[in-house]
Formats: sequence, C-alpha cells, structure tokens
Amino acid sequence: MTTSKTGVYEGPVHALARSAWQSILVTGLLSVVLGILVLVWPGPTLVVAGVLFGIYLVVSGVFQLIAAFGMHISTWMRVLSFITAILSFILGFFCFRNEFQAIGLLALWIGITWIFRGTAILVAAMSDAAVPGRGWQILFGILLIVGGGLLIIEPFRSITALVVVVGCWLIVIGIFEVISAFQVKRTAREVPAGV
Repeated sequence: MTTSKTGVYEGPVHALARSAWQSILVTGLLSVVLGILVLVWPGPTLVVAGVLFGIYLVVSGVFQLIAAFGMHISTWMRVLSFITAILSFILGFFCFRNEFQAIGLLALWIGITWIFRGTAILVAAMSDAAVPGRGWQILFGILLIVGGGLLIIEPFRSITALVVVVGCWLIVIGIFEVISAFQVKRTAREVPAGV
C-alpha cells in the first residue's frame, strides 16, 4: 500500500484507477502520431511497417518454437505452438520477399486485431453499466470493429487508399482513447482510497 497526498493509505485498486488513465492517454497520443506519420509519408511508412511486421512474425515464431520444445506443456499445446511457429516463419518470410505481400498481410493483421479488440471493448462496456465512459467505450468498440472489417473485407485497389484509411482510423482511434483517458481520470477520483 502507498500513501496518498492526504495521508490515507491507497489500496491496489485505487492506485491502479489513478494511474490507468495515463497509459490510455499515451496509447491514444501514439496512435494519433502514428496516423499522422502514415498520412504524411505513406510510401516509406508502409515499407518500414511491412519489414517490421516481418521481423515481428519471425521473432514471434522463434519464441513459439522455444515454447513448443522448451516448456512442460501438454502434447496438443506443443503441437499448436509448433504449428503457430511455422506459420509465423512462413508469413514473416513472405513479408521480406515482396513489399506488397507484407503490406497485405499487415492490413489483414490490423483488421483482425481491431475486430478482436473492438469486440472485447464492446462486450465489456455493454455488460457493465459501471464502466467509466461507457458510451464512448461502446462507440470506440463499434469503430474498431467497422474499421477492422473494412480492412479485411474491402479489397483495396491501391496502396494509397489503404494508407489513407489506416492513417485516418489510427487518428480517430487515438482521439477516442485520449477522450477515454480523461473520463477514466475523472471517474478514478471517485474510487475510495482504501480499496
């Protein structure tokens, strides 16, 4: 337990509630900055993002392979880790082979990630009326799902369209995260200090 400014001991929930808004704010600001960079330097940004995504997949594959053979896990988890590692290696090498394949895989990855994250946020906000900024969270979840669906379903005919959509969505998502951060900060003040 830590001591607050008023001399009252803070519990872990209170300390978490007081500091959570800062991480949400940083994430939102980084998202806005990344969106602006993508819009300002579309060509180099996409090539670098594709290469970084390839590196991420290869490194992820290495760790999955280590997990498959190095840990004491069940046989089916070992097989699943091994298959995931092989798929990560294959997709990572595709990213290095052709920048357009890397960009396509990156778009698919972003789309799937946004759909999962949006669904999690939407379900959490709709299932608990006490969630701070519930309306914003529901809208944020819906925007993530729609943006992810557009990246997966809509076949982009040009790289420029992909850059504009991803850049705009990153900026919009970042703005909503910044708004959510300040709502969490405001709601955190109401958390009792002894919790």
